[in-house]
Formats: sequence, structure tokens, C-alpha cells
Amino acid sequence: MNVIIFGPPGAGKGTQSKFIVKKFNLFQLSTGEFLREEIKKKSELGLKTASIVNSGSLVSDEIVSTLIEKIILKDEYKNRIIFDGYPRNIPQAKNLEILLKKYDQKIDLVLKLSVTLETIKKRISGRSICSLCGKIYNDYFNPPPKDTDCCSSKFLQKRGDDTLEVATKRFQTYEIATEPLLDFYKKLNLLKEVNGERPIDQIYKEISEIMSLIEGWLCMITPYKYDFKNLNPVNYGPNSRN
Repeated sequence: MNVIIFGPPGAGKGTQSKFIVKKFNLFQLSTGEFLREEIKKKSELGLKTASIVNSGSLVSDEIVSTLIEKIILKDEYKNRIIFDGYPRNIPQAKNLEILLKKYDQKIDLVLKLSVTLETIKKRISGRSICSLCGKIYNDYFNPPPKDTDCCSSKFLQKRGDDTLEVATKRFQTYEIATEPLLDFYKKLNLLKEVNGERPIDQIYKEISEIMSLIEGWLCMITPYKYDFKNLNPVNYGPNSRN
């Protein structure tokens, strides 16, 4: 199945995506990471992207679309992608529909992690990282131990942008940008809202239950397209023995 996951910065979207990828054998498509990889490889797309980024401009929808298509067309990723950070607007959402349809695919589920601004403020402003071991703590939800030398206060560091002001601005920007998208997918009956205020394991349990139900439904209506035992698309190409 192909899944899109939405959530404001600090909602735990990345953490849940990793769990989903592992359990359902999906491929996480993060446009930011792939653009950076293209730049690192100095590919034609990467050089073009680097020039735009270095000039201070935003990467165009056309470039992002080219990147997305490079992934969608590959057989090993067919019907097993979780989109993280894409789409960001209605034109991108409509373009994604077109690209997926071109390769006989579609979006099967859109997840929204719902978290209040107050919780986001605590998750971001309370975050600290031990400079020695790299462990991440939170003053409100997971405070550092008091009886250890490694993670003592002198080794705990905060990111410069982990402030209440930045957290608030990011949340508000996310809300404004995603509201039309969520409405778009709600009208398509694809949107499932998950309470992101709860502990990580409870959130993961609910997401797993939702995805398992959809997995079973897809298996019933399109058994010829999916091998759900391994959660890989069945190959019915010219060289297929199926």
C-alpha cells in the first residue's frame, strides 16, 4: 500500500514512520533526504537543485515531481511507499495522483497525527541532547537521570532553534499549509486521524491496526496486485512466471 503521513514538527511523525516501514516492509520517501542525496551524487538533478538552493530560492514542484517519479517507477517500491514531507500543497497532491496512476498505483491511506500546540511547545522546547552519548531527553516527558556522569546537565545541549517562538511559528505554518490538503484527502475518504498526544507505543498500535485493516481490504479486492505475505507487489511483467 502507499501511505502519506502528516503531522506538525515535533508530532513524532519520523518515529512512527520508521516503525511502519519496519512492520509493513514499506519504503520511506523523504523528499528532503533524496534531494540531498542527488546533490551529493552530483547528478544532473542534483546539480540543478544545488544551484537553486545556493541561490536562496525554493526547489520547484517540477524538480520534486521528477524526483518522486524516479522512485515511483521502480518495481521494488511499487505499492509500498510511505510519503514523508510530500505533498505540501494541492498542486503537488494532484500531481502525485497523476504520477501514481501512470504506474498503476494510488494512495491507499493518509494518516494525520493530531497534536496540540501546547504539547508541541513542550516536546520541542524541552528537548536536550547529551553531547557524550547522543541520547535525547525531554524536561517534561523524559527527563535526564540525576545520578549519572554521562548525561549530567553540563553535557546536555539544546538546539538553537528549539525555542517556544520557533515551535509556535512552525506549528502555525504547518496548520495553514496542510488544512487544504487534509480536506482534499478527507473528501476522497482516505484520511484517518490519530491522537498523537499519547505514548509512542499506543500511537503505533492504533496506526498498525488501521493499516492492517486496509491491508486485508486491499488483499480482498485486488489479490492479483499484491503479495501480502511479503507485502511486495507481485510482478506480472514479461519475465514473470506468475
